[in-house]
Amino acid sequence: MSTHISVPPTLLLERILTLEIVRVTERAAVSAARLRGHGNEKAADQAAVDAMRRELNKLPIEGTIVIGEGERDEAPMLFIGEKVGLNAGPRVDIAVDPLEGTTLCAKNMPGSIATMAMADGGTLLHAPDVYMEKIAVGPGYQRGVVELDASPADNVRRLAKAKGVEPGAITVLVLDRPRHADIIQSVRSTGAAVRLITDGDVAGVIHCASPDETGVDMYIGTGGAPEGVLAAAALRCIGGQMQCRLILDTEEKRERSHKMGITDPKKIYGIEDMARGDCLFAATGVTTGSLLSGVKFRKDVIQTETVVMRSVTGTVRWIRAEHRQLEKF
Repeated sequence: MSTHISVPPTLLLERILTLEIVRVTERAAVSAARLRGHGNEKAADQAAVDAMRRELNKLPIEGTIVIGEGERDEAPMLFIGEKVGLNAGPRVDIAVDPLEGTTLCAKNMPGSIATMAMADGGTLLHAPDVYMEKIAVGPGYQRGVVELDASPADNVRRLAKAKGVEPGAITVLVLDRPRHADIIQSVRSTGAAVRLITDGDVAGVIHCASPDETGVDMYIGTGGAPEGVLAAAALRCIGGQMQCRLILDTEEKRERSHKMGITDPKKIYGIEDMARGDCLFAATGVTTGSLLSGVKFRKDVIQTETVVMRSVTGTVRWIRAEHRQLEKF
């Protein structure tokens, strides 16, 4: 027998924002954190996935995973197309990365997080699990201040001009990968600084939104498409610009994307193309990084730190929680 919940949709979304969506990422983070430093990426990822699925299935929503661990035939985890929730309440799209930075968690290095986004049904880009070119900057600039097809050096100069500084005052965040050698060289040719990260480009993009605090002005590079959609959801809430393009360099990837509704394989996506409508974003720290503190296990308390955002209100909440009913974790 189906359950009927007579709560106005706006109030229900607010309730999800303040309580349930936070619980989802908190529990995923705590489950992964128990395996920090154990050297087992798959086990940590699986623990986060299992915890996230359990919590999502408690929510009063009709949810569909549109960004997950891959299509159903390829991943036994939270797969694209999976239905979650109590099948009651608003119809929503969900993007998840239960453990961004699996290597960071396995090695107990800074910056791994549990993250997810939720939006009105049909408003998140159904992106396949492929690579994606990305460029992002924070808020306060004229639209189009940077462009995906411009060279990294040109984008640095354009951003510096818009900011009213010399290129040498700009810092660009880049994933430390061999494929980014040309990007790094181009950025440095202007006198700008490069900050390299080993993993975690969702958090990396978010850093652009607060350059005065993080020291990061721009994000450039190639990373996962799922992480791109999650980052776009966060920027929808806190401001900024982002352009992305899927890398569909094989016939198999193009066919898979076409089945998911991607009709133009060369399309450049802006934030609004990837995340529209009322959008929620939450992330909980697993290991302590520059964005969030990691899970802390005390004698009788588990401590977590979460950031949760909503696009309609522009609200950003930082939640430092102490969990004393440890059996629930």
